[in-house]
Parts: sequence; structure tokens; C-alpha cells
Amino acid sequence: MLATPLVAFAQDAGPGGPAEPASGPQPSVTQRVEIAARQGSTELRRAASVAKQIYGRDELDRFGDTNALDVLRRLPGVNVGSGGPRMRGLGAGYTQILINGDPAPQGFNLDQLSPSQIERIEVLRAPTADQSTQAVAGTINIILKDAPRRSQRSLRLGMTDGTDRPMANTNLVIGESKGPFALSLPLSLFEWDRQSRTTTERQMAGTNGLPARAEQVGTGQSWGWGYNAAPRVNVKFSDDQTLSVASFFQKGYWNNRTDYSNRILAGSPVLDDDSAGNGTWENRRGNLTWANRFRDDQRIELRAGVQASRSTFDSRNLRAGALQLRSEGANQDDAITQAGKYSLLLGEAHTLTAGWDLEWRDRQERRTTTDAAGNALLPTFEGQPFEAQVRRQAFYVQDEWEISPQWQLYLGLRHERIESESTNAANPVRNTSSVLSPLAHLTYKFDPKGRDMIRASLTRSYKAPGLSALLARPQINAAYTNTNVTNTALAPDRIGNPLLAPELATGLDIAYEKYLANGGLVSLGLFHRSLSGVVRNVTTLRTVSWATAPRWVTEPLNFSDATTSGLELEVRGRAADLFPAVFGNAKALNLRASVNLYRSRVEALPGPDNRLDGQQPWSATLGFDQRITGLPLNVGGSVSLSPGYDTRQAVDQLVSRSSTRSLDLFAQMFVSQTMSLRVAASMGVQQFGPPNGVSTTQLANGEYTRSERYAKPQLNVSLDMRL
Repeated sequence: MLATPLVAFAQDAGPGGPAEPASGPQPSVTQRVEIAARQGSTELRRAASVAKQIYGRDELDRFGDTNALDVLRRLPGVNVGSGGPRMRGLGAGYTQILINGDPAPQGFNLDQLSPSQIERIEVLRAPTADQSTQAVAGTINIILKDAPRRSQRSLRLGMTDGTDRPMANTNLVIGESKGPFALSLPLSLFEWDRQSRTTTERQMAGTNGLPARAEQVGTGQSWGWGYNAAPRVNVKFSDDQTLSVASFFQKGYWNNRTDYSNRILAGSPVLDDDSAGNGTWENRRGNLTWANRFRDDQRIELRAGVQASRSTFDSRNLRAGALQLRSEGANQDDAITQAGKYSLLLGEAHTLTAGWDLEWRDRQERRTTTDAAGNALLPTFEGQPFEAQVRRQAFYVQDEWEISPQWQLYLGLRHERIESESTNAANPVRNTSSVLSPLAHLTYKFDPKGRDMIRASLTRSYKAPGLSALLARPQINAAYTNTNVTNTALAPDRIGNPLLAPELATGLDIAYEKYLANGGLVSLGLFHRSLSGVVRNVTTLRTVSWATAPRWVTEPLNFSDATTSGLELEVRGRAADLFPAVFGNAKALNLRASVNLYRSRVEALPGPDNRLDGQQPWSATLGFDQRITGLPLNVGGSVSLSPGYDTRQAVDQLVSRSSTRSLDLFAQMFVSQTMSLRVAASMGVQQFGPPNGVSTTQLANGEYTRSERYAKPQLNVSLDMRL
């Protein structure tokens, strides 16, 4: 908030009317009035010392989404896959997800977070020293609602179409402020029931080892319910000292089932079993932040937090209704975090900051897989508890300096070390990664007002392997549970690799930003990343300890070096400002568009198509919203496009993905000054995963598997009220 004092002068008036003229000087009363102005998303973006995209309430509320993942998939340069949000077409592990500037807790699901609990979303293309540099593709920082400065009440009642009946969701936000205390209590209740269809065609060795071919059409259903709560209390002891207590609670119950109808085309094929599963998840988090400006030029901020995540699962493979395979277990993840930073003002526009981030995490896993008779599938491994401790230490220093009204410089240096060690003697996991990241960001404004600017960044980032990738515990493919038989390369077993090293990336980003009137902007950016030690899952035939016959096994390896480059264009604003010759009179029409071009090359693989896994050649979005003149009605829509492309996973393996298209439409009617009704529809997307499309994996020997995903359109209706 920006506060500007306004001095007003008023002459005294008598009780009966205006003051009588007087010959002498009149006494005056000076009143101090504060006019507060809230900075919008565009103003925050323009004022930032590093390049970032900021999306506030307009983007969060526009389509009446019931979960944050649907909001993210419409943001420029962000795609949603089965592993969550992805930036620059790279895998989910290359994109860092933060909650209020801290890494999201283990097991946190964005598809179960209501947009009503979010204040804004920040998308950073390059890392900064005060946040983890595990952000090769970029960072998505989700800022939850802060405690308000005045009393607030809002309620959203929503309904979404389900398989058998409409699904309800409720979001209540209570904000209260009294004296030095401010309280915010967002609550969210939700349920879901969605159906999807998959068509899978395989040509590979059958049950007798001879070529076989079959098609399976699966009908899948996913349903469940859950709740979120994010209470927060701010205490202002003085203008210089504040205390904030923030917490987050999330719990849910999930179920799914898939039934197949089979068509045998040749031979004796291996078929997927029907499946059913259920489980729970739970996240609890608490953070304490104390800030004190103990001198005009010095400030210290200390933070401490605790996290606890729990999950359970029970998954079953069924054949003709009979149990064939069962996997059940539970995960527990506890963490303690402590961080702090000290800032020293070296001049009117020059700040030096030093800080640290510490994390202690303990993870416990238990999983047992049994066959139809209740026997352990792998007696040596099944049922054994797995426990790992993770220690993360980071220290950083950064210098933010506004050299002149036109030049702004940011320099940073961060050292981050992650140690993981298991206590399972049968499958020890010991891994240490350490990265030193120098960072430089430069901003040049063509004029001091900052309407046009160029931003450039030279950074070092990395991607650390997750615990699941490090765990050297095998997982048997459900289609080949008989370990006396060799499986196929299209149905391999899986195992982790304790020797994985982090992927390192040196990045260059350059962007031109032009800020228009009425919150519009045009941004054109270029980026390049040079990566070393890229991890890729490699499938090989080998002799293993858990089988008497050789098995095809997929294992993550530091496979190769790689490069990726791209061009990113974003345009948004009033149509009359963007194209005055065409839309000069369309004052109520707003347009949004983005185009992203990507190219990558993995050095260890021959071309063409030796791109990084899952990176599409380009993507585009186009959206609009229009206020209907004379009616209390807003309408709008958004369309997203990606082309089909091939990816060479290995010398003898090619993955083809089809083009994808998604469409979103909404209409919002203002019933009164405090109430609005919104109707929204989405087509071409799955609720918690990638868009509808086709994926084909083909081997050099002619074997292949082809899978097509389809989910019907979704309809959301919501009623928003300010209480």
C-alpha cells in the first residue's frame, strides 16, 4: 500500500450556517488525510527488481475455477501435465513450486487448493538468491491471502457437473482487524466426481513370447472430497516491529476405478487388469515470522516453520472381478524449517541483504505388494519400512542497487547443500548435492518513468533428484508379476539410483517490456539454458536379484548434456490501446495472447527430435473478456494450442504426442453490488492432468503402445457474495 498525505484547510463555521465574514485573519484547522492506493499486478511487475509475471484477483476469479491447477494452465508459458505445472515445456521437476516463498511441502497438491485462498501468483523466469535455485525452467510462487486491514467477509458457493450428480464446493473468507491485530480465515470444502476414457493399443510380445496385438478401452472414474483452512494472524507492535502466525491445513479422501473392455487383434496379448483404489492425504503447516526495523537503515526478519504430511493408499488389480494384485501402504513426512535475513540500507536506493535457509526433514514410507494368495511379491523388499532424513542448508547474499532512475542492478550468490540418507539397511540411500549459484539481473529503463525497459539475467540453477528417484527399491510391472519370465521393454520394472547427481544449468534471459495505459503490456523475451548431467529414464535388459529370468528395467541416469532455447511473447490490455485503428471504440474489450517457441537438443542422442523430454515446439494462448454495454454482464474465453511432436527417448525408442487444444468460456452477471453469478465451461482438458490427446511409444523392433485420453467438457456454476 502506498500512503500519500493530503493537507486540507477548512474555515470554522458556526452552528447555524456558514461563518460570517470577518475583517481579521480567520483561524484554520489543518487535517491530515491518508489516501491509500493499492498497486495492481502490472504496477508490481514493473517495479520488481527482477523479471517476473504477477497475476492477481482478475486472473484468479475470471473463470470461476475450483482449483489452482486450472488457473495455472491458462497462464502464459505454463502447461499442466500429469506431474503438475511445467514452464517452458520442461518436465515438472524443472519448475519450482513455492508457497509464500517457501518450497511446497511434500505431498502438496495444487489441484486441491482453492483460488479463493490465493492473493496472487508470481511467475519468475530466472532464480533469485533469497529463494531456492532449484528452478531450471523457472519458479511459480503462490502467495496466500494475508490478514486484511479492515473487516471482510466473502462467500462463494459453487457447483460442478459430476458423473451422477452435481458436485458442490464452498469457499468462505473471514477477515477481521482490530487495533494491532489482523485475522484472516479462509475455509474451503470441495468434492469431485469425474469420468475419463482411455483407449490403449499395444503390439508387443504376448504371454507366450510371440508377437501379439490388442486394444483396450478403459472407463475411469475418480471421486472424493476434502477441505482446506489457512488461518493467519498479524500483530503490529509498532511501525517497526511485526509478528505473523500463518498456518495451513489440508485433508482429503480419494477413490478411483478403471474398467476395461478388451479386443484381441492377434496372438495372446498381455492385457491391463481392471483397477480400484482409495486413500487419504493430509498436510499441516505452521509458520512464524518476526520482522523488526531496529534502525532506519537496518532490518531483520526471522522465520520458523513446522510441516507434517500424511498419506495412505490401497490399490488393487482385478481380473474378472477377482483380486490379482494388491499394493497398500502409508507415507509420513515431517519437517522443521528455519530462515532469516538481515538487510542493510546503503543509500536511498541501495540495499544489501544476507540470509540463510535451513530444513530438517524426515520421511517414512511403508508399502506391501501381495498376489492373489496374499504372498509378498518380492519377499526381500515388501513390507520393509523405509526412512530417510533430508538436510538442506542454504546461505546467500544479494545486492539490490538502483544505480540511477534508468539503471537497476541485482547481484546475488547462493550456496545450497542437500544431504539425504536412509536408515533402511537393505536399501541404503546416501546422496549429497551441493551447488554454488551466482546470479545477476540488470534492468534498463528507456525513461525514468519506466514505461519501456529491458531486463537481462545471467544465472546458475539446478535440479536435485527426489527421494523416489534415489530409492534403490524395485517395483515390479503389474503385467509381468511372474519373476520367472522376462518382461518387455514396453512393460519394464522400475528401480531408483542412489548415485544420481543434480542437473546443473547456466541460463541467460533477455526481455523487452513495454507498459501501456490502463494496465496493458507487451513483453518479448529470449532464453537459453545449458544443462549438464541431464537425468533420463533408461530401459535395459539385465540380470537382477529379484528375478530368476533377465528383466527389462527402467532406471534414472545422468544421461547427457543438453541445451534449450526459446522465445516468449506476451500481450495483454484493452483492445482500444493495443489496436486503436481496429478497436478504437471497443473500450470494454480486453485481449490476452501469448506465443512461446521452444527448441532443445540432447547431445547423447542422434537427431532429429532429440529434444528434452516433453518439450513441445511451441504453444499459444488467446483470450478475451468483454463488458456488455448496458447490461451488468461480463463474458470471455480462452483457447490454448500445442502441436503434435516426436521425442527421441533413446536410440531405439521414439515417443510421439498429438496436438492438444483446450477451450474455456465464462459469463459473469452482477446481481447487485455485493453479489455476482458466474457460469464457466472447459473443454479438451482433464480435471487433474494433461489435456486430451494421444501418446505413442514405439521401439525400433516395431513394438509400440498407443494411448488416447479423453474427458468430457466440464461445467462450473458459482455464486459470489460479499457479506
